[in-house]
Amino acid sequence: MEAVAGVIALVFLLLVAAGTVAAVRTVRAVRRGVERTGAQARRMVEETTLRARRAQPGAAGEVAALRLRLRTSVVATREALESGASADPSLKEALGLLERLRHHAHALDDELRTLEREPDRARLAARLPELRERTSRLTHSADSLRWAAQDRARRHADDDLTALGRQIEVEAAALRHWLPAEPEDRARLDRT
Repeated sequence: MEAVAGVIALVFLLLVAAGTVAAVRTVRAVRRGVERTGAQARRMVEETTLRARRAQPGAAGEVAALRLRLRTSVVATREALESGASADPSLKEALGLLERLRHHAHALDDELRTLEREPDRARLAARLPELRERTSRLTHSADSLRWAAQDRARRHADDDLTALGRQIEVEAAALRHWLPAEPEDRARLDRT
């Protein structure tokens, strides 16, 4: 009787432990989902705000345009590299370079965000040429990585399509092997 009660208690404890583990995992998954959704919402709000500020005349509008251009380029490059990295190990190395580039882009974005609130418009206007040049260098680097990844994917697709075309031609020739070689035999087959 004690053995049965011990087994029942052990089973009960195992069920409670499994339920606790499942609940903890569920809570963590929900928390990650909420954090991810919150981050996406914040990013979307900030990009919408930047688009609105970009329409402002003068240096403030240009700073918003620089921030938006920088963000768009880096995000598009990250998405392009991550989408192909599972199939192409070379893109993993490019992701490492992009990560380093992202650190510089974040530093510039932070600086631009600070300058958006700069009350001295003359100081802001004086800094714009240097900020434009840095933004241009960063976006050009990100764009170069993205374009190279796109060119590489296109080249692989073209090579694969060429190889597939050759295989289809070989198979089609093998399927036609039964056709008679004599022209009068072909004409007779065409009439039937």
